[in-house]
Amino acid sequence: MNAQANASALPDVAQIGERIQTEVQRAIQRSIKGVEYFASSGPSLGSTPKDVLISRGTMNLYHYRPLAGEIYRIPILIVMATTNRGYILDLVPGQSFIEFLLKQGYDVYMLDWNAPRPEEKSLRMEDYVLGFIPECIRRVQEDSGETDVNVIGYCFGGVLSLLYGSIFNDGPMKNLVCFTTPIDFRQMKLFQNFADRRYFDVDGLIDKAGNVSPEMIRSSFEMLRPASRAVGQIQLWENIWNDEYVKSFQMFDRWGQDTLPLAGEYFRQTTKDLMWDNKLFNGTMTVGGRPADISKIKVPLLHAVAEHDHIVPYDAAKHLMQMIGSTDKTEIILKGGHVSLVAGANAIKRLWPKLDSWLSERST
Repeated sequence: MNAQANASALPDVAQIGERIQTEVQRAIQRSIKGVEYFASSGPSLGSTPKDVLISRGTMNLYHYRPLAGEIYRIPILIVMATTNRGYILDLVPGQSFIEFLLKQGYDVYMLDWNAPRPEEKSLRMEDYVLGFIPECIRRVQEDSGETDVNVIGYCFGGVLSLLYGSIFNDGPMKNLVCFTTPIDFRQMKLFQNFADRRYFDVDGLIDKAGNVSPEMIRSSFEMLRPASRAVGQIQLWENIWNDEYVKSFQMFDRWGQDTLPLAGEYFRQTTKDLMWDNKLFNGTMTVGGRPADISKIKVPLLHAVAEHDHIVPYDAAKHLMQMIGSTDKTEIILKGGHVSLVAGANAIKRLWPKLDSWLSERST
């Protein structure tokens, strides 16, 4: 009886063989897919048809071609963060924020950035706020035939949009949308540690290097979550046979590695005025000698923040609602992170419809 029980408890040799064969086949398929991954450049990004209205130095202004029969009266100018390329908002068909806006009937323009050239190391905050943005606004007005312009700022593009709106508070900005935009730079804890004035010689860095390299910018972001890249590679390997997962990984990984350098003087100002002195939050910010007090902004505001944003935590962004002078202001807090708030499957379901609902009734 005991002998029979022991025999029945032994593993079936045939089952072991099948299991080994399954694992071998899975390893082979994983290896084949891995070779395909490294041999492929991934999907083409930023392919929504557009025209280049301005291309000069570090600045590009695009106009995306309409995809709807009826267009809202007020055009949109998207202001990208200066460290990142704008194609994060135009990934692939079906996952493009730009395409979504166009299909909903918006007239969309984007202020996007190239890497500043060595001779552009002297660019300062006023070049962006008093130069680039106003020039693009004028070109949008000329191209669209409309005086009013809606502005959407992503991350530090939101900071630049706020500075612009505080100085040009009598127009032509009609509505303002800010995504993941920092206000209180003291609450960006790890960045504060990187930039601690006791140890960080920003003058020495800029005087020696000119522009700040993309490697330094990218490293500072990666240090916020030191293990994230290794974890991402492991997850990729575990899901390598899932074509949709691989496609998504390639898109976001390529964009994450495609970081832009920053103009030296602009970086010096950002470090001293915002990271060290927190002037935007304190109401003492000036740009080119002009006061930039965001309480002067009166236009309707939509403020979108992510619950799990490790780059711009909610504590760094939340003060915008109380500080801005608008009476028509809405804040939405959504699940997701700094990038997934605006791009990817979650953004399609969460942020994009809410933005359309808010903006549509203010764009006629």
